[in-house]
Amino acid sequence: MLDDTLKTQLAAYLQRLTQPVELVASLDERDASREMRELLGQIAALSPLVTARFDGRDGRRPSFSISRVGADMGLRFAAVPMGHEFTSLVLALLQAGGHPPKLEPEVIEQIRGLEGDFLFETYMSLTCHNCPDVVQALNVMAVLNPRIRHVAVDGGLFQQEVESRQVMAVPSVWLNGKPFASGRMEIGEILAKIDSGAAARDAAALARKDTFDVLVVGGGPAGAAAAVYAARKGIRTGIVAERAGGQTLDTLGIENYISVLATEGPKFAAALEAHARQYGVDIMNGQRVQSFEPAAEPGGAAVLTLASGAQLKGRTVVLAPGARWRTVGVPGETEYRNKGVAYCPHCDGPLFKGKAVAVIGGGNSGVEAAIDLAGLVSHVTLVEFADKLKADAVLVRKLESLPNVTVHVNAQTTEIAGDGSKVTGLVFKDRAGGELRRIDLAGVFVQIGLVPNTEWLKGTVELTRFGEIIVDAKGATSVPGVFAAGDATTTPYKQIVIAAGEGAKAALAAFDHLIRAGG
Repeated sequence: MLDDTLKTQLAAYLQRLTQPVELVASLDERDASREMRELLGQIAALSPLVTARFDGRDGRRPSFSISRVGADMGLRFAAVPMGHEFTSLVLALLQAGGHPPKLEPEVIEQIRGLEGDFLFETYMSLTCHNCPDVVQALNVMAVLNPRIRHVAVDGGLFQQEVESRQVMAVPSVWLNGKPFASGRMEIGEILAKIDSGAAARDAAALARKDTFDVLVVGGGPAGAAAAVYAARKGIRTGIVAERAGGQTLDTLGIENYISVLATEGPKFAAALEAHARQYGVDIMNGQRVQSFEPAAEPGGAAVLTLASGAQLKGRTVVLAPGARWRTVGVPGETEYRNKGVAYCPHCDGPLFKGKAVAVIGGGNSGVEAAIDLAGLVSHVTLVEFADKLKADAVLVRKLESLPNVTVHVNAQTTEIAGDGSKVTGLVFKDRAGGELRRIDLAGVFVQIGLVPNTEWLKGTVELTRFGEIIVDAKGATSVPGVFAAGDATTTPYKQIVIAAGEGAKAALAAFDHLIRAGG
């Protein structure tokens, strides 16, 4: 299972163990059980503090638990955690073995103080780049609190269970036998959902914060770059964001950020946050901005009101709220989201193994999605509104070479059909002839671009008819002291490197504004 390089790396990590760790596997006759036995045996051979047993009696087979010897830790993998989940495995081993988690002391105390019994089950896929964040958050909670138990379930390995619970998107989290949440979540978001007093405490703490010199909205590349450049000027800087990393969290591979040959979106997102923290930026994650009120007078402070009701003030503001997946807007899309309607082929593709799916969108994203899915599913139907595919020629040639792909151009999606619980088909209209056609399938992947997250800015800064923030060459908006950067602006070419550069530019312009305003 582990090559020599991985063994060397893992052995070095395991030297950080301070307490003995026991792995207990429950196996069956499947190939995955043989792989799990081999993996656990290799891990145990790398450290005298790790032992492995294969006489477990858990009902999910194959699966294995990780626990500190003598402790009651409810941490289990119903998976052979390689791929994106290998890091989750390493962290679980370290944390069970006494290595302290990288959490703020108050968060650790909050987890340990939770009352009640919590059994979390996370359905994930090994190709999902968002799943490890959820798995790792719940794993560390299980390590810290014996009343919290967590099992990470590979949906591809337990397809019957996935189908019986109608799990059609990952990560999908169940709590005490009932659906709890779907999609990427950070530990703060999980705690906010199960700790009834957390939201009020967070809102009160935010309301006590002093006015920022530069207040950045958004934690993606533009927001992080703006915060770093502002903080390096020695001024009070804060970031308020729904999630650190922004869209990069939904990006599988990044290979065009200059000087970084290749990385993965979540790793890049973590590096953005770490860089900002290095300069003392006050990062307020998991917070949604609800409204914005520009400064009432020159030299005054703008006010951001959060969904929690708390208000933050900034002498200057850099808007970098990013964008989100554009929806088709047809009947069935909202009703069957995460029940067959998906937006991330890398994450959710394995759940449709051997089934028929459709991809809506003929640009690069849509064609790439169809190519990736063709290797997993029985058949892919690509539906494009225009009269030809808009993707790069090299991608179109690859798509056309695949035997299990059908392409319909000049086709308008009119409905995503379902049986009340899951997707069963897609209906589209031939724009040339006008007739309607239905395709029976199990999943629909929407890949038609992005829409800026600027609805809350209407009536404050000038926007285009597409909702983009209008900026000048320095990132200034129509409101003095308010600047903007990234995919939510009129700056052309929505790329990570461009967003980062525009974020830095906006921060420098904000600093210049402060100087000229007497700050």
